[in-house]
Amino acid sequence: QVQLVESGGDLVQPGGSLRLSCAVSGIIFSINSMGWYRQAPGKARELVAGISGGGSTNYADSVKGRFTISRDNVKKAVYLQMNNLKPEDTAVYYCHAELGHYWGQGTQVTVSS
Repeated sequence: QVQLVESGGDLVQPGGSLRLSCAVSGIIFSINSMGWYRQAPGKARELVAGISGGGSTNYADSVKGRFTISRDNVKKAVYLQMNNLKPEDTAVYYCHAELGHYWGQGTQVTVSS
C-alpha cells in the first residue's frame, strides 16, 4: 500500500518559516523523483519544487531563494524548508511521487498577520 503523509503545515506570520515533511511508504523511494505542489483556493495546482533520486532540484520562480527541497533516502522522506513566507504562499501543499503518480492528502499552510 502506497502512502505519502505530509505534516508541518501551520498558520505563520509573513516573514516566518515552516518545514514541511512527507513520509513515504510502499514505493521504491530512492529512485523516485519527488515533488511538492501547492493549490490555493480558486487556482490550479502548481509545482513548487522537485528533487530527483540523485538529488537534483528545481524550483518555481516564485519560491527560488526562499524554499529548499531535500530528501532522506534512508528515512524515505522528503522535506520542504520554507523561509521568508509571504501571504501568496498560502495554499494546501501536496507531496507527489513521480513514479506511479502518487499524491499525499495535503497540509495547509496559511501566511497571515
